[in-house]
Amino acid sequence: MARILAIDYGQKRAGIAVTDPLQLIANGLATVPVNEIMPFLEEYTKKEAVECFVVGLPKQMNYQPSESMKYITPFVGRLKRQFPDIAVEYVDERFTSVLAHKTMIDGGLKKKDRQNKALVDKISATIILQSYLESKEIRP
Repeated sequence: MARILAIDYGQKRAGIAVTDPLQLIANGLATVPVNEIMPFLEEYTKKEAVECFVVGLPKQMNYQPSESMKYITPFVGRLKRQFPDIAVEYVDERFTSVLAHKTMIDGGLKKKDRQNKALVDKISATIILQSYLESKEIRP
């Protein structure tokens, strides 16, 4: 099986998480500056088979798209053009940053480490991917 790769795309950085080849476990992979994400994904997909990109979909509490969509929509367009054979799906990313911070606290990370935005982005991508995997289990 090929891997599933999740992207928590932001204005400055993108957190990236990936499954194992059996698509059972979500693991944080990297945090990449957004201007380097396409070369990073190109290199990664040369080494590993990827079946699907899962992109965090930012929504407001009223389910309307957030202001961040103006960055994500062009990125997803580039993603689809550069990787036409790899599916792209969205996953609601509300609360992922909050959950990432809670995970860091529960994991015993010190306050200074919890302020590392790159780590928060990578953990957020992992939460997005885990959410996607759980939703796949529910689907018929």
